[in-house]
Amino acid sequence: MSDSWKADRIGAAFSGDNPTVMVEMASGWAVIGDTQFLPGYSVMLSRHAEATRLSDLSRSDRLQFLADTDLLAQAVEVACRSLDSQFLRTNIDILGNADPFVHAHVFPRYEWEPEHLVRRPVWLYPPAHWTDAEHQLTPRFDALRAAITAQLTSLIARDQTQEAV
Repeated sequence: MSDSWKADRIGAAFSGDNPTVMVEMASGWAVIGDTQFLPGYSVMLSRHAEATRLSDLSRSDRLQFLADTDLLAQAVEVACRSLDSQFLRTNIDILGNADPFVHAHVFPRYEWEPEHLVRRPVWLYPPAHWTDAEHQLTPRFDALRAAITAQLTSLIARDQTQEAV
């Protein structure tokens, strides 16, 4: 498959052509990150492609996006903790500086990270971590992706059951 979907990640999610999609949610799509130098890195994409910042969304859409991001972060935390005993925490970043659409980054953090980076923003990692082949999403991350997807699906079902009560 070509990488042409990367030019319009949201459009590709709508059409079913974005291979990183794990789960479609009320506000958009939970996707596994293209790069995995921090295994489990995921992104929440808003379904509102026209929105370039969080404040472009209506209040109800904004709250739904943040709630869905929270569920994705919980799923990443549970899955990463179960697969790596050195899991520390999950960071959520909503920056909007590079990509002109609403999205939130969910970064798992680990004790095995370099001491000078583990307590700093992930954006301070060398640029090669974002582009080198060794850090790119490949089938070796399929089990982690499946674990996040399973956790997220379970959390969504639990929330829907609680709302119905």
